[in-house]
Amino acid sequence: MLHLGRLRALCEVADRGTIAAAADALHLTPSAVSQQLAALERDVGERLVEPDGRSIRLTPVAHVLIRRAQTIFAEVESMHAEVAEHAAGERADLRIGAFATAIARIVAPAAGALRKAAPGIRLAIVEAEAPDAFARLGRQELDVVVSMEAPSVPGLDDPRITRIALAADPLDAVVPVSHPLAARDAIDLAALRGEPWVGPPGGWTCEQVIVGACQAAGFTPDIVHRAGEWRALAAIAGAELGVGLLPRLAGVTSGAGAVIRPLTGPPPCRHLFVACRRGAEGAPAMRAVLDALVESAGATGPAEFRTLLPSAA
Repeated sequence: MLHLGRLRALCEVADRGTIAAAADALHLTPSAVSQQLAALERDVGERLVEPDGRSIRLTPVAHVLIRRAQTIFAEVESMHAEVAEHAAGERADLRIGAFATAIARIVAPAAGALRKAAPGIRLAIVEAEAPDAFARLGRQELDVVVSMEAPSVPGLDDPRITRIALAADPLDAVVPVSHPLAARDAIDLAALRGEPWVGPPGGWTCEQVIVGACQAAGFTPDIVHRAGEWRALAAIAGAELGVGLLPRLAGVTSGAGAVIRPLTGPPPCRHLFVACRRGAEGAPAMRAVLDALVESAGATGPAEFRTLLPSAA
């Protein structure tokens, strides 16, 4: 019989690329992960990893196990969901990881509504950015993740998670009030080429969205200043130190020397979604949380948050 813990260790090695990185993600020692892999090799009677220079290479048998393991994990989650439906109903302790803006505008209002409508559901909210948030989801340290589309997040076809689209959050330009473009009703993103830029911290999913939007407009932004709080970013622009893009969901308005203007044409957007482990969405408490997040996102901000959602999400 295959041990789920050993399968999870193999999947982490595949995701992380090394035994050391998988061990760190699983809060184990590299020796313990190696022992898990060795035991799994004995279970299946086949080699699963082979040396490849300073790294390792997964064998074809390992790839078969990883592919089938995702189905097994989803079935286990579905089993827990079905048991919960009979045993506890809408009673559960669930942990939600989300980036700060989503916590303020979507997660916190949803949690407040659930506290009144379903008091048996106890939520713990944690600020978490992708890709770490999804690693924690896989390790069952989080049960729900609110994130945005970016190269570092799992795709729509990822068999490990179930995703539901929440909102399309347009990006607006922020420039100093003294900037030549500040008087315009809308700003062409390409016109900000060659300017010093203010951006979010490196590696944030929103940074990936902003850089991607600029590259689609024909340039890569020269990010000189960085701030993790959107009002601080606008203040840096207001001090005539650079230009940038702000998500409309952040609720920052013009002032303190900065002007916020929409972009011309179809706006680039942060496409927000909620995710849980595949199979877990069937549990009554999880369904209630997902429904509350969708309702909260639909009630937040201008109507285009919903109308701009891509049909594929």
